[in-house]
Amino acid sequence: MTTEALQGAAIGPAARGLAYGLVGVIIFGGSLPATRAAVLALDPWFVSAARAVGAAILGGIWLLLNRQALPRKRQLAGLIVVGLCVVIGFPVFTGIALRFVPASHSLLFAGFFPLATCLVGAFLGTVRPQRPFWFWTALGSVSVATFAIYEGGGKFGLADLLMVGAVAATGIGYAEGARLSHDMKPAAVISWALVASLPLTLPALIFTWPNFAVPVPVSAWVGLGYVTMFSMFIGFLFWYRGLVLGGTARVSQVQLFQPFIGLGLAAVFLGEQVGWGLLAGSVMVTISVARARRYA
Repeated sequence: MTTEALQGAAIGPAARGLAYGLVGVIIFGGSLPATRAAVLALDPWFVSAARAVGAAILGGIWLLLNRQALPRKRQLAGLIVVGLCVVIGFPVFTGIALRFVPASHSLLFAGFFPLATCLVGAFLGTVRPQRPFWFWTALGSVSVATFAIYEGGGKFGLADLLMVGAVAATGIGYAEGARLSHDMKPAAVISWALVASLPLTLPALIFTWPNFAVPVPVSAWVGLGYVTMFSMFIGFLFWYRGLVLGGTARVSQVQLFQPFIGLGLAAVFLGEQVGWGLLAGSVMVTISVARARRYA
C-alpha cells in the first residue's frame, strides 16, 4: 500500500467521524457540571431558557453569515423534534434534576445516551447494527447504571426519573438530528432547531427573568455561559458532523465516555467526591465501546 493510500485511510470518513464525535463528547462532558454550577444560584427554568435563547442568537448569526436557505417543509418537522428534545427537553430535565443531586450522580445517566440514540436510530431506519452490537451496548449501559445505583446508595428518586427523561430526549434529538444532517449541513440543523424553538424559549426567558436581588456568584455565570456557547451550539457542530461521517451507531458509542469526562470535571471544578469505583466503571465502558464498534 502506498504512503498516499495509508494517509487516505488514516483520515477516512469513519476516522474523521470518530474524531469529530470525540470532540463533541468532550464538550458535552462539561454540560452537567456547568449546569449544576448555574442552577445552584439561578432558577433552572431561567437557565434552560437563557441557554436556548443565547445559543439561538449564535445559530442565527451562523445562518446569516452562511446564507442558509429556509428549511423545507419535510425538514421543518424534524427540526421541531430536535428543538423540543435537545433545545428544550434535555436542559429542563437536567436543570431541575441538578437542583437535587450532584453532577457526579446525574452524569452516570449519560452512559445510556448511545443506547437511546441507537434505539431511535433503528426505529428511524438510519441504524442497522448486528445483534452483538446490542449486547455490548447494553452491557456498557448496565455498567453505568450499576455504578449510578451504587453511588446513589441504592436509591432511585425524582431526580433520577428526570434524568431518564433527559436520556429519552437526548436519544430522540441526536438520532433525528443525525438523520437531518444527511440532507442539511450539521451546523444548519442545530442552528435552525434553536431558531425554531424561539417562540417557546424567548417568552420563557422573559417570564423567568430573575430580579437579581441577591448577587449571583461568578461560577453560576460561567456555567451558564458554557452551556449556552459550548453545550447548546459548538458541541453540536462537531457531534452531528461526526454522526454523519462515522455513522450513528458507531460514533454514538463514544458517548459512553461522557460520564467519566464529566465526573473528572465535577471533581476538579465543583469539588464533588468521586470514588475508586469510577476506575472499574471506566474499564467496563472502554471494553463495551471497543466491542460494540466492531458490530456497528
